[in-house]
Amino acid sequence: MKKSKVLIISASDSDLPVMQGAAEILEEFGVEHELTISSAHRSPDRTVKLVETFHKSGGKVIICGAGLAAHLAGVVAAHFPLPVIGVPLKGGSLSGLDALYATVQMPSGVPVATVGVDNVRNGALLAIQILATSDKKLEKKMIEYKKSLAEGVEKKSQGLEKVGLEQFLKERSS
Repeated sequence: MKKSKVLIISASDSDLPVMQGAAEILEEFGVEHELTISSAHRSPDRTVKLVETFHKSGGKVIICGAGLAAHLAGVVAAHFPLPVIGVPLKGGSLSGLDALYATVQMPSGVPVATVGVDNVRNGALLAIQILATSDKKLEKKMIEYKKSLAEGVEKKSQGLEKVGLEQFLKERSS
């Protein structure tokens, strides 16, 4: 395992297209990371070994994505003394609601910071904010990112005021 600050664990290869979004955000911010596959149910020994190795190598935050029973983040949190971010993923007949409940309803003493269903973007941004508490360069990048979000909203608001609702919605959908 390379020396990364963030480890992204996807519970299944079928979840990789979604979890890749977290890697993309981390890359945008220049955060060293690694993306791998491990299952709390199918490969529990591998999962624990990954977490222990990551911790020993100086890793700081783990992002876990899993659907259905979604026990990955909880198992990881039980073995990792630093922040774990759970990303419940859509799947099955409940469209990710089961994964959300499984990820967010952790017992006392085993916290998992949980973001919305399939919201890997917020998972990665939360990891960056955690790292930014001790990294001034990263903090500055996060401030700039949030400033750009605000500017985007302002630009849209000005566009709406300029052309009116009907035209604005037409332009937005085309």
